[in-house]
Amino acid sequence: MTDYDKEISFLGDWGRYQLLVFFLLSGSTIPNGFNGMSIVFLAATPDHRCLVPDSANLSEAWRNVSIPLQDGQESQCRRYRLEILSNYSALGLLPGVDVNVTGIQQEPCMDGWTYSKSIYQSTIVTEWDIVCVNDWKGPLTTSFFFVGVLLGSFVSGQLSDRFGRKKILFVTIALQTGFSIVQVFSTNWEMFSIILIIVGMGQISNYVTAFVLGCEILGKSARIVYSTLGICLFFAIGYMMLPLFAYFIRDWRTLLVAINIPGLLCLPLWWIIPESPQWLITQGRFQEAEDIIQKAAKINRVTAPPVIFKASEMEDSKKRSKNHHTILDLVKTFNIRIISLLNIFIWLNMAIGYYSISLNTLNMNGDPFLNCFLLAVVEVPSYVIAWLLLKHVARRYSMCGTLLLGGIVLLLIQIVPSDLYMLCNILLIMGKLCVTAAYSMAYVYTAELYPTVIRNTGIGIGSVFSRVGSIISPYFVYLGSYNHLLPYILMGSLTVATGIMVLFFPETLGKPLPETLEQVQNIKG
Repeated sequence: MTDYDKEISFLGDWGRYQLLVFFLLSGSTIPNGFNGMSIVFLAATPDHRCLVPDSANLSEAWRNVSIPLQDGQESQCRRYRLEILSNYSALGLLPGVDVNVTGIQQEPCMDGWTYSKSIYQSTIVTEWDIVCVNDWKGPLTTSFFFVGVLLGSFVSGQLSDRFGRKKILFVTIALQTGFSIVQVFSTNWEMFSIILIIVGMGQISNYVTAFVLGCEILGKSARIVYSTLGICLFFAIGYMMLPLFAYFIRDWRTLLVAINIPGLLCLPLWWIIPESPQWLITQGRFQEAEDIIQKAAKINRVTAPPVIFKASEMEDSKKRSKNHHTILDLVKTFNIRIISLLNIFIWLNMAIGYYSISLNTLNMNGDPFLNCFLLAVVEVPSYVIAWLLLKHVARRYSMCGTLLLGGIVLLLIQIVPSDLYMLCNILLIMGKLCVTAAYSMAYVYTAELYPTVIRNTGIGIGSVFSRVGSIISPYFVYLGSYNHLLPYILMGSLTVATGIMVLFFPETLGKPLPETLEQVQNIKG
C-alpha cells in the first residue's frame, strides 16, 4: 500500500470520529496558550521605590523627600543617604527651606524596595527583588522558558517517533502541568528558572506532538483545517483566557495553580484519544492500526472492509519510504542552500517579531490585562486570514504583504505623539495580526519549498531558529525600559526586511511538491 489516505477514505472526511479527534486534540493545546505567555504576569514589574525603614528616624517632611526625582518621577533605584537625612531631621531643619535637597548625596536601595500593589499583589519580581541591579534577571527568566522550548523541539520528534505519538503527548502534558505546579513551591529565582526550562520543554513537545498526531489521524481535508483553524485557534483560546485569570488572581503562586487546572483535565483523554495508525504501521503493529480504524468506522456508522491494511504491502511501502538523507542535504545544491539560508533568516526574524510583540504587554500604555487580551484575541482573525490567503493567493505575496504591512505599522508608532497612546496600541495590535498570519503561513510554505526527502529536516531547522528568535525576543522588550520606542523600531525594521526577503523564494501555489533535491525550483533573482 502506498497511499494511507486512500485506504481509509471509506471513513469520510468529517464523521463523528474525525470531529471527536479534532476537538479533543485541539482542546489539549489550551494549556499551552496559558503557559506560553504566563510569564507576562508571573514576572511583571510593578512600580517600586527604595524602602525607607522606620529605623531611619525621619520626620514626615524628610521621609517625603527621601527619594530623588528622575525625569519628573521618583527614582526606582536610588534614594538620598538616610544617615544625612536623619541628621538634618534630628536638628529640626526642613527640606527646601533650610537645606537644598538636590545637593544631598545619593545611595542605592540598601534596605530593599517597596512595591505598588495597585495592579499585582505579588510577582516573582516582588518576591525576589528582580529590579534595578538585578533587572537583567527579568528577560533572562523569559529566555529560560524558550531555552526549554528549544530543547523540547530537538527531542520531542525523536521521542514520539520512538515511543509513539500518544504516549509522548500525555507524558508532556503531565510534564508541563506537574512541573508548573512544582514551581509554586520555588524558594528562590534560581529554582524557579530551572523548573521553567522543564516547563518549556513540556509545552512545545505537547503542542508539536498534538499537531503531528492530529495530522496523521485525520484525512486530507480535515488535516488542513486542523493545522490552521484547529490547533492554532485553541492555543489562542488559552492565550485569551490567561489575562482573565490574571485579572481575578493577582498573586503569582495562586495564578500558577489556576492556569494549570486545564492541564489536569486533559489527562483523562488518554482513554479516548487513539494512537496514530500510521505510526503503528511503521512499527509493524498492523493489527492495532486496523483495530483503531475499525473502531472509527463504527463511530462513523460506516462499513469497513474486512481487511484494511495488508502486512506485506505495508512492509514494502515502509522499505520504499526509507531514506538516508541527512541535515547536510540542506546545503547540497545551490537552490537548496539559498532556500535554507533564507529559511533560517525568515523564521528567526518572525519569531523575534511575534514574541517581542506578545511579551511587550507591560510596555504598552493602559490596562495590562486588557492589552494582553487584545493581543491574544487578534490571533483569531490572523489564523482565518492566513487560511484564506493560503487557499486563494500566491504564497510569496501573502507572506510578503502581511510582513510588510506589519513592519510598517510598527515603524509608524515612533511618529505617533506620546499622548495618543491608544493609537500606539492599535498599531501594535495590527502589527501582531500581520506577523501572526505570516508566522502561521510559514509552516505550509516551508513544507512546500523543500523536497519530500528532506522536508521534515527543513521544517525542523526553521523551527529551531524560530526558538532562537524567541530566546532573543525578551531582550527587545527589555530595551523598552530605556527607550520605549526602540523595540518598535527594531521589530518593525526586521519585519520589513523579512517581508522583502520572502520575495526571493520560488512560488509554490498550485505546483506539485518536489520529491527530490533536483526537483526544487530555482530561487528568484
